[in-house]
Amino acid sequence: MANIKSQIKRNRQTIKRTERNKAVRSELKTRTKVASAAAISGADDAIELNRLAQKRLDTAVNKGVIHKNAAARRKSRLAKKLNQGAVPAT
Repeated sequence: MANIKSQIKRNRQTIKRTERNKAVRSELKTRTKVASAAAISGADDAIELNRLAQKRLDTAVNKGVIHKNAAARRKSRLAKKLNQGAVPAT
């Protein structure tokens, strides 16, 4: 346990930020998973779910939870799955 006042405060801040970031990451994973599953199955609302997932990725970047290149990579993979699922099977 820290004895210095400033370190005690930093520890409190770290705990708060960790919880906040965990919530953002959790929602991000959920949205991405749902959008990916919808894209693969060719669901009607796949485009909307993909849009929401990309929106959450951008929000996470703005909050500093994930790096912008990581978000770009994930968005690219989501779009790729969406485009592959959109091709009609003939």
